[in-house]
Amino acid sequence: MTRIILAVTGASGMPYAVALARELAKTAELHLIVSDAAKEVLALESEVSVDELASTAHAVYSQHELAAGPASGSWRHGGMIVCPCSMASLAAIAAGLGSNLIHRAADVTMKEGRKLVLVPRETPLSEIHLRNMLAAKQAGAAIVPACPGFYNKPRTVDDIADFIAARALDLLDIPHNLGKRWQDG
Repeated sequence: MTRIILAVTGASGMPYAVALARELAKTAELHLIVSDAAKEVLALESEVSVDELASTAHAVYSQHELAAGPASGSWRHGGMIVCPCSMASLAAIAAGLGSNLIHRAADVTMKEGRKLVLVPRETPLSEIHLRNMLAAKQAGAAIVPACPGFYNKPRTVDDIADFIAARALDLLDIPHNLGKRWQDG
């Protein structure tokens, strides 16, 4: 079973994180990092509690645990997703700052040549946001803006969240059954 890190920051977009956690729990050894701000936003945006989200994971870390496994390059894993990714976390990751476990784990993921997927959730985007996305992309991260498609005719918020979760999982080569794919013809 592949070990995957899912970091949840304080941006709006908790349904995306919940969809990812639930799907990763089926196919991966999920290591979950939840920021302090994410706990507050989760309570505002979701019926899912922090404990319920944590129950999907093999291990759960706070942003303050700088000595946890994900902070080390020798701690092997198959990739990391930051979802939703706040603009503050995006900036820290793009600049290589390691002031908390989320930022340090993302930095280590890139330096070790592992896959890092950032799912920023903000609108509109400032020039600073765009520059930070470009810097993160140039450093090796994949950027998956939380911009769902509608060709799959979503009927619920879960359908929309699944669409974004599927795109992030595809980038880590994680098999899933989330939503419909575009079909030829």
